[in-house]
Amino acid sequence: MKTPIAMNQTSTRREFLSSVAAIGAGLALPRHVLAAESAKPNSVFNGVRIGCISYSYRSMATSAEDTLKALLADGLSEVELMGGAIQQYAGIAGGKAAPGAPAAKVTDADREAQLAKCRELRKMYNEAGVNIHLHKLGFGPSDEEIEFNFLVAKALGCVGITTERNDMLARRVAPFADKHKIWVAFHNHTTNIPVIDKPDALLDFGAYIGFNVDIGHYVAGSKGLSPIPVLEKYHARILNLHLKDRTAEGGNLAWGQGQTPIKEVLQLMKKEKWTFPADIELEYKIPEGSDAVKEVAKCVQYCKEALA
Repeated sequence: MKTPIAMNQTSTRREFLSSVAAIGAGLALPRHVLAAESAKPNSVFNGVRIGCISYSYRSMATSAEDTLKALLADGLSEVELMGGAIQQYAGIAGGKAAPGAPAAKVTDADREAQLAKCRELRKMYNEAGVNIHLHKLGFGPSDEEIEFNFLVAKALGCVGITTERNDMLARRVAPFADKHKIWVAFHNHTTNIPVIDKPDALLDFGAYIGFNVDIGHYVAGSKGLSPIPVLEKYHARILNLHLKDRTAEGGNLAWGQGQTPIKEVLQLMKKEKWTFPADIELEYKIPEGSDAVKEVAKCVQYCKEALA
């Protein structure tokens, strides 16, 4: 029997919201989303892949099916898919058992059925014209659960898995990433931004350990510094970006109103021909009378104009 190790037990706001939301019934999508044209989207603008983390739609789409409708309504062909939608669609249990209750037994047949559903999910998205480039399904504590997470990535067609920055976790999952040649991209918040003045020790754990760089969090965490030097330094180990507009004081604002150089970052990606996607993450307050799909559409248009 393999011995579990202690993982980061702090549930992130993002993972918590997605997992909890997936348990309940899907939220009703507005008519403008349901009536969106079904033509396959293309959100590669002048060579730069613009996508979205599905967390952006948390206020109106929690299921894999509704998330796909939202992506198509916004013309997006790339997505980082949160774990809640995957768990719901594939029947993968999430969360912790009640105190004193035994963990549910998962058989090999169960796992095979879940992976088959993940392949079905990939097919549904791909046939609609959407690529699931990364997933964010949390790592369990055992070797078997970690191994399964990489198999889910393969079934979904992902190049990697995103998770919150945690050096202990990086050390633990690195051998699995090497084995499967599937990346693990660690996401920064304001308190653990990538190191710029020396090599970042996180990358020493393995060849398939990389970054999911949140440029808005970087600006807030560095008290106003540009993330561009970080991107130039680590671009070969970056799996995707999260795009949001924040200030040095930490506020989330509608794009163009903060201090995050979103336009300059996108232009640099175009110039350098970097192929990792830049994913929209909607975190500013949605204005009265609008909704997540409409606001993501504004962000898509911002990217398109920045890359024109």
